[in-house]
Amino acid sequence: MKINSVELIISAVRRSQYPTDEKPEYLLVGRSNVGKSSFINTIINRKNYARTSATPGKTQTINFYLVNEEFYLVDAPGYGFAALSKAKQKKFGLMMEDYLQNRSNLKQVFLLIDFRHKPSKDDIMMYNFLKHYKIPVTIVATKTDKVGVTSHQKQKNLILNDLDLVVGDEFIMFSNVSKVGKSEVYQKIGRTL
Repeated sequence: MKINSVELIISAVRRSQYPTDEKPEYLLVGRSNVGKSSFINTIINRKNYARTSATPGKTQTINFYLVNEEFYLVDAPGYGFAALSKAKQKKFGLMMEDYLQNRSNLKQVFLLIDFRHKPSKDDIMMYNFLKHYKIPVTIVATKTDKVGVTSHQKQKNLILNDLDLVVGDEFIMFSNVSKVGKSEVYQKIGRTL
């Protein structure tokens, strides 16, 4: 896949602001600080298009990035960040639930999990939530370059066992440093476009 154009169309806080052009959407979810912005920048071949923040939990909107004028990468607020008030956490939860239940052009969810750690309770809850709604999920293990190669299989097994992956859901090892996994993400999007 060649990336020719990228445009941030809208940072939405309610359904009425979502794009109405019915293009396929690929949702990115994960804990605050898992590397969603770095993932987006790697996928779209831009250095700082999606801004990474020193403060986890900064993204508080659903950001729709139109890629090649044919599909959206949809960046959701990170979850599991304690500094957000309970009211804000609840608001994000309801916003995400509404999006996941009602968005007919959602093709795939990329659930980003930090490869250095076992999945958090929030990661497991998110995966189970997505499976409850029968949404296809690809697990993207970020920051794989930060784990020694000899520990890769052990870490992968740890994540797969904790998540109890459903048949048909895929697992991609990803690094924005070495670009490992980038072509698999392109293939996944290409197959469902």
